[in-house]
Amino acid sequence: MTDGEPERLMRLQKALAQSGVASRRTSETMMAAGRVEVNGAVVTQLGAKVDPETAVIRVDGARIPVAQAYVYLVGNKPRGMVSSMSDEQGRRDLSSLVGDRPERLFHVGRLDTDTSGLIMLTNHGEFAHRLAHPSFELTKTYVAHVEGAVSPHLRRRLLAGITLEDGPVQPDGFKVVSTQGGKSIVELALHEGRNRIVRRLLTEVGHPVVRLSRTAIGPIRLGDLSTGRVRQLNTGELGTLLDAVGL
Repeated sequence: MTDGEPERLMRLQKALAQSGVASRRTSETMMAAGRVEVNGAVVTQLGAKVDPETAVIRVDGARIPVAQAYVYLVGNKPRGMVSSMSDEQGRRDLSSLVGDRPERLFHVGRLDTDTSGLIMLTNHGEFAHRLAHPSFELTKTYVAHVEGAVSPHLRRRLLAGITLEDGPVQPDGFKVVSTQGGKSIVELALHEGRNRIVRRLLTEVGHPVVRLSRTAIGPIRLGDLSTGRVRQLNTGELGTLLDAVGL
């Protein structure tokens, strides 16, 4: 290490290996083949060092987050749980999802108490701020059980935009999953974050929500994560989100 060189600098192949992309030797092969970029420049020199906390590293164009100073979790919030890390009224809150983890975690955005599904938890403040900010317009996907048989024509009406009491809203996507016995299941995608926007929107078009769950935020999907459980973002998910919010 040269004078003035930060102690946290490490060889690029070691940083790649620590990220879980490949072994150190395979990482060296990828570098030699010109498949690795650091801060926009292809790096083939095996002795190259990077700062894993700040370097933007890509392999075959895909962002590879290396620094593990922060925690990034996806949780499946049960219906009836409040979207806060503590509750003065003693109701079940998000702290029960993460048990006795030592980090001071906070949630990204909110879900209504009567809405279940995907919520993110992290100790990375700037990441959380950007992810929740409407300027980044990350699409959120919901599955709603609603009253009534939904007409196939409703999709065109919704995608054209609906005006609510606090202004217009235009979903990014809508589809009818199923209709049976006077009730329907629909999937709705939008980047709006206004209070109870999904419920108000569907009520406005004549289909009050019976049950609602958020299933995705941008590229992050709930998948088969059980209710009340959490998991860490994988490397691909985190890399995509870091790019999406400009970090």
